[in-house]
Amino acid sequence: MPSPTVGGSSRDSGQAEDGGAEGDHRERGTGDRALVCALEMEMTNCSLHVDSRVDSVNCDGLNNRKTNDSAEVTVSLSGKRTAFMEGDDLYRLRDRKLLVEDKKRLCALSLGAAVLGILLMISHAELCRYDTDGPYTALIIINSSISLSTGCLLALIVAFHYKDIRLFIIDHNQVDWRIAMTSHRILGISLELLVCIIHPVGSYREIGRNATSSSAASLCVSSQPVWVMMDIDLLLSVLMFLRLYLVHRAILLHSKVLLSASYRSIGSLNNINFTFRFVLKVLMNEYPARTLLVFILFFWLSASWMLTLCERGTEEVTSNMNTALWLIAITFLTVGYGDVAPHSSCGKAVCLFTGVMGVACTAMLVAVVNKTLALNKGEKHVHFFMLDIQISKRIRHAAANVLRECWLLHRTNLTKGNRSEHRRHQRGLLEAIRVFRHLRLKQRKLRDYVSEMVDLPKMQMIMCDLSANWNNSYRELEQRILSMEQKLDELSRCFQQTSELLFHVLRHRNPEIR
Repeated sequence: MPSPTVGGSSRDSGQAEDGGAEGDHRERGTGDRALVCALEMEMTNCSLHVDSRVDSVNCDGLNNRKTNDSAEVTVSLSGKRTAFMEGDDLYRLRDRKLLVEDKKRLCALSLGAAVLGILLMISHAELCRYDTDGPYTALIIINSSISLSTGCLLALIVAFHYKDIRLFIIDHNQVDWRIAMTSHRILGISLELLVCIIHPVGSYREIGRNATSSSAASLCVSSQPVWVMMDIDLLLSVLMFLRLYLVHRAILLHSKVLLSASYRSIGSLNNINFTFRFVLKVLMNEYPARTLLVFILFFWLSASWMLTLCERGTEEVTSNMNTALWLIAITFLTVGYGDVAPHSSCGKAVCLFTGVMGVACTAMLVAVVNKTLALNKGEKHVHFFMLDIQISKRIRHAAANVLRECWLLHRTNLTKGNRSEHRRHQRGLLEAIRVFRHLRLKQRKLRDYVSEMVDLPKMQMIMCDLSANWNNSYRELEQRILSMEQKLDELSRCFQQTSELLFHVLRHRNPEIR
């Protein structure tokens, strides 16, 4: 039966070789997968996608790539890769960069359209305030421009969210666009469109104006009653300022925090979301006075104009811009002299909101002033060091005064002088002791306060020195232990050699010993 044995052994050896080859293939495949994972992590943590296409318009004139030209990875029977990535991640990064640039541009255009619409609305309101008999071509042009700017703003908002959805698709491995349309996103887009579509379509009229006058019908005249049109126009005009929500988006997309790669890298490592709140904190930390000044001036002018718009139909002094500026200022500063007051419900609401914003801005202003006037760490160290030196000098002088008064009192007791002089020296001694104790207590409080100011860099240096000393001691201890082990090994070898030598000597003297 030798042949079956040989055949079995040959089959076993063949199976072993196949198993070894398969193991090599698995190891190579594992190494290749690790390499691919490393490359994916380098490409901004975005996984590979298939069927990616790049539009020639959005990609600087490059030709469209077909689906079958995307990155393909194949493994042959021998376990080696026969194809490699063709730079899909680089194309995707380029697409992402272009989309971010498009979002910034669309956001800037949207903010410009919103501000233009607000300025046109203010111009239309101020022109409709006066009862002129001339042609109303300018009013018609302004009213049409407001509607046109509103339409452009809506188109820009839709385009911005389209780019945002495309960016979401690229960041999430070419998923279906319907996945990006969550209920939260749909609600946000609907609210933005609702806010941006608001604009006045009626007129701004004074109460005393006759709507059925014989003059030519102007844009400021409507077939509806005057009170109804005024209320609707006032509400739409005030709500049109809600378009300024685009300011925070523009600041976020154009801030150096979002554009800096180092900011984003360190922030991602620390799990920080780059939202408008974070950008506002950075601005308040770097430019606190400038940021507050711009916000307060803009809010002052806007609230004053809205107050004049609300008070326009009441024929009161608050409908004047100068009086409105004064009223908004004293309300913002929470002074409230009471010389002027709003009469309409809209004006009261504007003043109430102004008072709330004034309290918030006052709190921030106090924090900014406190931070500006506060001493930094080096200044505090210098200041407290000099105070400690001065108090030490005063303590020495107080101690010298105590000794002097003691000596004078002792000399008065020895000479048995006048009793009034004796009492004077006693009072001087007690006063010197009181001053000495007061200065010692003041020095103790100062040193306690200084000890609370922990110098973190100094403590870090001390801890680094201690850790370095501990490491050196540990290395020395390891070396000593190794040397002791070597000596013990030498001793054990010496004992072994000695025992063998004794055994041979004893056996030589007495052959019977084995």
